[in-house]
Formats: sequence, C-alpha cells, structure tokens
Amino acid sequence: MLGLLLASLSLLPLTAWAKTVHGSFDSALAWHSRGQHIFTFLFHGEQAVLRVRISNVAAAVGKDAALYLFQDEEWLKMHRSLEEYSCPERLALAQILIPLNQTEYNYTLPQIISPAAWYAIYVDKYTCLMSYEDPRTDEITFQVTLLNPDAAGNPFDHFGADESGLHEFFFLLVLVYFVAACIYIQALWQTIKKGGPMHTVLKVLSNALLLQVVSALANYLHFSWYAKDGKGAPFIGSLAELCDIASEVQMLYLLLSLCIGWTLSRMKKSQGRPLQWDSTPTSTGIAVIAVIAQVILLVWEQFEDTNHHSYHAHQSLAGILLIVMKLCLAASLACGLYQIITVERSTMKRQFYITFAKGCLLWFLCHPCFVALSYLFKEYQREKVITVGVILSQSLSMIILYRLFLSHSLYWEVSSLSSVTLPLTVSSGHKSRYYS
Repeated sequence: MLGLLLASLSLLPLTAWAKTVHGSFDSALAWHSRGQHIFTFLFHGEQAVLRVRISNVAAAVGKDAALYLFQDEEWLKMHRSLEEYSCPERLALAQILIPLNQTEYNYTLPQIISPAAWYAIYVDKYTCLMSYEDPRTDEITFQVTLLNPDAAGNPFDHFGADESGLHEFFFLLVLVYFVAACIYIQALWQTIKKGGPMHTVLKVLSNALLLQVVSALANYLHFSWYAKDGKGAPFIGSLAELCDIASEVQMLYLLLSLCIGWTLSRMKKSQGRPLQWDSTPTSTGIAVIAVIAQVILLVWEQFEDTNHHSYHAHQSLAGILLIVMKLCLAASLACGLYQIITVERSTMKRQFYITFAKGCLLWFLCHPCFVALSYLFKEYQREKVITVGVILSQSLSMIILYRLFLSHSLYWEVSSLSSVTLPLTVSSGHKSRYYS
C-alpha cells in the first residue's frame, strides 16, 4: 500500500509549491488559453516585488511579449463571464502590464493594504488572433521570483500570505515532538517490547505517530529550504504528504478494527477479554475496504489540487467525498460505541469506552470541522487554519489514546502492562482489582 502511495505521489508535479517559477513561454498555449498562466501568489505589504528574468530578449521583443497581472476580483470576473468579453477586453482588465523587453525586470507592486491574490499570464501578439500562426521563433525561457516584505520591510520573503507562519509552526511542532520523545520514548519502547494484550494496538498507534513526526520534520525541512530560494525541496514535500496519508490509513484501520471487533464480540457475547484487538474476517474486511476507499480519495485529491501542500481546502470533488466519508465513519463508529456503552454495566469499562469514543471522534471529525470553520476566515487564511487545527487535533487524539492504553485504568488490570510504570499514567491510585 505504501509503495502504491509513493508511486502515485511521485507522478505529481514537483514544482507546484515553488514561488520561484521557471519554465518557457509557449505562444501556442497562450493562444489556446487566451493567456499562458504563469503564477498565482498572495502579495502583501508595501514593498512586494516581482522579479522577471528571460533568456531571449530579441525573440520576446519580436513577439511583443508581456506579462499581464490581475487581482483576484478581476480574475474571477474575467473567468465567470468568458462569453461577455473578447480577448482584448479580457486583457484590458489587467491592473499591471510588464513588457518583456529586457533581460531582467524588477517591479515593485503598489501598496497592498490587505493580502490579495495576484494572477499572471503570458501574452504576445499571437494570443488574440482568430487562428494560430506558428511563429517558429527561438524558445524564451524565464524565471520569476516573487517576494513579499519581511519583518524589516525588505523584499526578501518567499512566502505568500497563505503560507506565512507555517515554517515557524512546523519548527515548534518538531521541537515538541523531540522533547516528548526524550521523555517518553524509552518507557514506551519497553512497554511495546514487553508485549501484552494491547501489543498490536500500541505498535500500530506508535507507527501512526512516527509517520506524523516524519511528516512534520519533512515539512519543516521543505519550508526551511523554501525560505531561502522560493523552491524548497519538492520531493521532501511529497514525502510529507505520503506520511500524512499513511498515518491516516493506519489510524483508520486501527480505530475501525477495534470498534468493529468489540461490536462483534458483544454480539457474540464473548466471555473473553472484550477490550483486546478482536480481529475477525468481518472486521478486517470492513476496515480494509474503508482503508482502500480512503487511499483512493486521498491520492485523487492530490492530483486534483496540487497547489496546496499537506492539507487541502476540500474544494474538489475528491475532497468533498473524503469529508463525507469521514462524517459517515464518525457517525457509524459513534453508533457502535453508543450501543456498547449503554449495555456495559462496569463503570470502569464504560469510562474506557467513553474515553476511546472521544479520541476516535476527535480524529475523524477534526478535519471536517476545521474545513467548515475555515470559511469564517479570509481565503488566504483557510489553509493555515485547516493545517494547524487538524495537526493539533490529531496529536491530541493520539495523546488521549496513549493515556487510555497506558494509564492505570482497566488496561492496567487486564494486561501485562502493569509491571511497567510510564510517565503517561494518569491515575496511579487504582489497584489490581476491577469490578464488572
């Protein structure tokens, strides 16, 4: 499964996140699309700079080549009313025209009071012709560098308004993971190595956490390089996405297997330990089907929305279906856990199931909830709200599950974990008895 994910993500465009854009101007593409889209960037502040370098000035001058820059409102207006505007009328809506008549051109944008998206298209004298004529001129390569003002007001910041702050967030996240690992990793490793009834659960949960750590580190490294050159490390960014997907897949399989296994054991009135990983062909089959469906939607979403980094605003069909799937899973697991809780007589077992339900529902509902919450913010803030909110919520969900499986609670009584004392324990006052 991981190999399939890696192969799928490797097919994604690796320059999707770069804000130092490079390539070649294509007259045929510009004619077909009535302008070749070059970049979309959220500028802000007083000293935002657009730097353009081209390789063949003579060919650009011969074509009357230029970059047309549109603000967000005019861009949307132009595309919503394609039939109302002719090609020259559409180009007339541009706020800025940059003629490509020199090797390097630095343009300082006018003061931008609030962050706004700017769109740039390449246009030449062939773009608005009724039929395309192949000019057969030399290729024009370009490099466009987009810079926002930094804290000192100098145009050195490669991050758009929609990405500012994410570098610092991932640095703090990696730092927290490092400190937590220094405190807990030895005791956790001893517990997993010891075995016991919940050995499989702890291994899968730890694997999912490890994938999240790797994803956070990969994101931090990508943004660190990105801050220097505006390109980053696209392969490292793809690795972060892969780890996010793999972590979600592992957690989905874990939570579904546990919940369905417990539900089936209740239906069969099993006298065994009901809180262990009761894997059955039915529970395994349902979990595998759900996992495959989630993988397909996640990979599909990556191909439909390659401009985002790890988390998406879910404006594509795949993203909407993924949200619906998570809501359905949360509802079905809530119903199953509710049935278990209502018939459970043991107070300690009931409390365990309630706590597990909180961690489970938090994992599944955090993404849909933050996607809905993000619409209360401005568009450039939405991706940051979703990214930060989902990562913190999923980390909290894992903490709840770890405290549940490693604390002095029911599992302390029914498993062999009680001989290991962990700093994660929450109630050391419980003795080696429980009542049912």
